[in-house]
Amino acid sequence: MTEPPVLEVEGLVKHFPIHGGLLQRRIGAVKAVDGVSFTIARGETLGLVGESGCGKSTIGKTVLKLVEPTAGRIVLAGEDISSLKPGAMWAHRRRIQTIFQDPYSSMNPRLPSGTIVGEPLENFGLSRGRETDDRVARLFERVGLRPDAMRKYAHEFSGGQRQRLGIAKALSVNPDVIVADEPVSALDVSVQAQVLNLLIDLQEEFRLAYLFISHDLAVMRHISHRIAVMYLGRIVELTDKRSLFMRPLHPYTEALLSAATAPDPKRRRQRKRIVQGDVPSPANPPPGCHFHTRCPYAIAECKVIAPPLIEVAEGHHVACLRRPVGGDPGPLSAS
Repeated sequence: MTEPPVLEVEGLVKHFPIHGGLLQRRIGAVKAVDGVSFTIARGETLGLVGESGCGKSTIGKTVLKLVEPTAGRIVLAGEDISSLKPGAMWAHRRRIQTIFQDPYSSMNPRLPSGTIVGEPLENFGLSRGRETDDRVARLFERVGLRPDAMRKYAHEFSGGQRQRLGIAKALSVNPDVIVADEPVSALDVSVQAQVLNLLIDLQEEFRLAYLFISHDLAVMRHISHRIAVMYLGRIVELTDKRSLFMRPLHPYTEALLSAATAPDPKRRRQRKRIVQGDVPSPANPPPGCHFHTRCPYAIAECKVIAPPLIEVAEGHHVACLRRPVGGDPGPLSAS
């Protein structure tokens, strides 16, 4: 029997109202997330990738219930948490934790690092006193920090060490899901690799599920099992990482890969930069397919029909009107 996913998101919508005029009436909305669906299994990493402003971080905050969804369902470990109020969410907070892009800004500068990491344990009643200190010391060792560093303050650590502190804090309550929002973008490349490898090791050890948010395709390729490509609040392609890099099927994915740096100079010369124009405003997205204003393959129907995310090959989902269902979709050609 197949194990059910630990996190299910169905038709997730998050619109932020725009107010204007003398009476500050609502005059519109920023459609940050516009009908997103995905699942994550235990021990799996789903990567969310896309340009800035595409809605990646908003999905992370909404899944964490740091902001309330406008519509849609969020099912965590089999329980629907979509409409739960803050008080009712407390019982579920332990199951889903987060790693921030800048761990320093999320840590109390007046508290020793050991207290910061141990605080969730006591908040959730998982340990007290000496037992908390022992568990925190083990967590420090597990993430590559010396236990005697528990007495240090956050400003005494390097960027990579602070991120390890953030990982230890997220790991302390034995969560099912960790939302990692750009957790290595502020680190040097050599430190990035160390932190990513630590996350992979922890995932294998504890069967953690990661929702990993990043704009860096190289990072995604290293850590993700499946990747969801976002554009203006919608997922336009969702598949395993090998298929995405070997045979991207959505024009926007092709554009992202064409803009990425290839390690092989020959491959860099062979790539065509197909993206054109600027990203439209999420407050006034184009009708139909949001990408049609920048797509070299767009046809008339793309301007009026919003393509659903459908499976065009096994495990490979694409939202594009020009992709046939079943078999090998084959390359697109410009009209």
